[in-house]
This record gives sequence, structure tokens and C-alpha cells, in this order.
Amino acid sequence: MTTTIRTAVTDADYEAWRAVRIAVLPYERCPTVAELRDLDRPGRLMVLAELDGEVVGSGLTDRSGDGERAGLIPRVHPDFRRRGVGTEVLRVLAEHAVAQGYDMAGCSVDDDESRLFAERFGFVERNREVEQVRQIGDEPRPPAPTDYEIVSVAERPELWAAAYHQVALPTLPDMDHPVALKVSEDDWEKEWINDPAAMFVAVAGDEVIGVAGLMLDSDRPERAEVAYTAVRREWRGKSVASTLKRTSMAWAAEHGITEIYTWTQRGNDSMRRLNEHLGFTYGIVSLSMRAPLPLTGLAPVSGD
Repeated sequence: MTTTIRTAVTDADYEAWRAVRIAVLPYERCPTVAELRDLDRPGRLMVLAELDGEVVGSGLTDRSGDGERAGLIPRVHPDFRRRGVGTEVLRVLAEHAVAQGYDMAGCSVDDDESRLFAERFGFVERNREVEQVRQIGDEPRPPAPTDYEIVSVAERPELWAAAYHQVALPTLPDMDHPVALKVSEDDWEKEWINDPAAMFVAVAGDEVIGVAGLMLDSDRPERAEVAYTAVRREWRGKSVASTLKRTSMAWAAEHGITEIYTWTQRGNDSMRRLNEHLGFTYGIVSLSMRAPLPLTGLAPVSGD
């Protein structure tokens, strides 16, 4: 059978791309077609892999969160692996990244098979994240704080833009990444929130001092991903993050969500401890890997 790689263009293509991602990563929220469309920009490439006209794989390459490298994300449906599809998708993505001027690539892998595949092309581990999971049951709202107020972004939409300047920009450098994430205000509006009713901010006077909430999943509405959680340095140690998270957990219970999950970088011990205190347990470990471009080992091979 011949592998054909083509660019995803139509909404139907985007749905096919989503179907592969959901099959490969059933435990992670997948962006909707509308959300994927919002992320379209020059240099970003989404592809589909077909065997005799059937979509069996997908791929994405885009600039990384720190802007220093290209993210390469080849995926193959579990029923169609070890037929060379992943290699062909990776080849297209890597060639596109080189054409965009990148000299470094990054990827994330969640299992040994994917790690070994990545290592064949020169990728090495640079960091790792661990999944933390919390079952949602009867979740009472926390007592109302006296020094600040907790409100949803749906109640006060203007606070989300304020949160970018007053919380995100000062706290993003605290994340355990080799290079600090570069998040534009447009990225903040498009990628870091998907339902204002499920996102909460802590406000002291006219200042936003913390954020936390949930990213809802339209494919699996019973599950939600924990959104960016951060508190300004001068307010840490005062239970702001805990109060925000407990508020979002109560909101989850009120809206039929039975499980929430989050990914925490190696080195972010304080957030892991907070999640442990709130009843989260540990799940999958995801490795962040890096390789120089052009990739090595992309000569035709069999069996990936």
C-alpha cells in the first residue's frame, strides 16, 4: 500500500485529523475544529496520511511555545502502525520546519514505543511532565476569602486581558522550561481559555492576583483539563491557588464533570504538592524531547 501525505484544508479534513488524535491520545482533550481554525497562521502545517484513500495518520508542525524551535507531531492510528506511515509523516513535517528556518525540533512522547521511534531520528529527552488526575465527587465551594474575591471570567470578561498582564506575564517565567514560554496576548485569548464560565480569577482591589480554571472537552464532557494555574509572587503562601482550584472543582461537580487532570513539569514541586493536597493522583509521564534539524535517520526504513 502507498502512503499519501496531504495538507488538511477542509473542515472534514480537520475532523479526520481530530479523529486520529483522539484515537492516539484518548486521555487528552482535543481542540475542536473551530479552535484549530483559530490557530491557523503562516508556517503552521497540518497534514493527513492516507493508505489507499483511508486516513490512518496525521501530523502537525508549528512554532514551539518558546518560539525557539519547531514542534513536530506525527501520529499514526494504533491499527496502522509499523507500516512506515509515521516516518513519512515525520519527513514531511521536518522538511517543512527546515524550510521555515528552524534548526531545532521538539516533540512529546508518552510511551516507550513513541520514545524509541523519536530516538531513531536523533531526539533526546530534555524535560518531562507528569499527569495528575482527580476524581470529582461532592465538591463544596471553599469559604469566601476576606482579602480578595473569586469571580469567573464570564462574570467579568475584562479581567481575562488584565490577567494576561498582571498574572501570566510575571509568572510564565516560573515554569520549568529551558527557555521561557512566549505567550502573546492573542495566544492568551485563543489558547488558554475555552469557556469563560469555567475560568476563575482572584481579584484584590483592582488587581488580578491569580488565575485557575478548566478547559472543557466537547468530545468527553465528563472530563476537563485543568487550565493554567498561577498566583502572583507576593500573594503566594496565602491559599489563593488552593481557593481558586477548589472553586473550579466545585464548578466541575455542579456541571456533571467527573474527572479532571493536569500536566505538571519536572521541577514544579510546589504545584505537585498542592495537587496532592487536593487529592490528585499520578498518571502518565510525558517526555519532552529535542533534536537538531535536519533530522538524522530519515532514509527509507521499514517497520515503524
